[in-house]
Amino acid sequence: MTQRAGFIALIGEPNAGKSTLLNRMVGAKVSIVTHKVQTTRARIRGVAMEGEAQLVFVDTPGLFKPRRRLDRAMVAAAWGGAADADVVVLLVEAHRGITEGVEQILENLAEATKGRKVALAINKIDRVKSEALLGLTQELNERYPFERTFMISAERGHGVDDLREWLAGEMPEGPWLYPEDQIADLPMRMIAAEMTREKLTLRLHQELPYQLTVETESWEERKDGSARIDQVIYVARDGHKGIILGRKGETIKAVSQAAREELEEFLGRKVHLFLQVKVRPGWLEEAERYSEMGLEFKDGNG
Repeated sequence: MTQRAGFIALIGEPNAGKSTLLNRMVGAKVSIVTHKVQTTRARIRGVAMEGEAQLVFVDTPGLFKPRRRLDRAMVAAAWGGAADADVVVLLVEAHRGITEGVEQILENLAEATKGRKVALAINKIDRVKSEALLGLTQELNERYPFERTFMISAERGHGVDDLREWLAGEMPEGPWLYPEDQIADLPMRMIAAEMTREKLTLRLHQELPYQLTVETESWEERKDGSARIDQVIYVARDGHKGIILGRKGETIKAVSQAAREELEEFLGRKVHLFLQVKVRPGWLEEAERYSEMGLEFKDGNG
């Protein structure tokens, strides 16, 4: 069997299920999944093996109408991920169909993917009747010449094996890009920061999650095999600090516990996690914060 390896970009609107599909393909949690839109910031790469093929997934931020610098940088990263990939998979939610956002993606697809193969994955198929699915499939294929169409439920795993098998066959021949046992090319420090950010996003509401970022400041390997991880949560305003700390520190305590438990499960060892909240009024305009997230600061220029 010849070795194959290549990059696959998952694109779609926010909440279309890209992170869930990535995690399902890889078989581990490498991309944060929340019910909040626009939670994926960096182009997280998850690595999956299918036979002799290595599939490297680029989980792009959701495509949406950008309003500020961070939004613009995220959208640029999403289209950049599609342009760099060998194969692009567009995810569309079955129950939402062709929304205004999907319309915009279809309009830009040909130019952004520059002749690459694009497959369509209609996700969350368990939410609609089969007649509606057929109608949606037909309409989307009339709008764009997709290579293949897959009906999937990323959450439940339906149809995902077929999609992975097809993708394996589409990868260019060549040596693997990563060691066989590696599941992500993000540094562990960044995955750890993303896990904490996920827990914060789940606990907090309204705009605040988009006004904060988490960075792993230090990572110390201890003699007993455990790890001490120190993280900083940057917020834009003083008032935000109080919200994150919560009454008598309850919120940050709960976030810290949930993040630590997930890190321990992911790393398979004991973790000592220490969180600090710092107010940095202009962090959304700091180039350094963007590079921490794997985004290009200049892409946020209007």
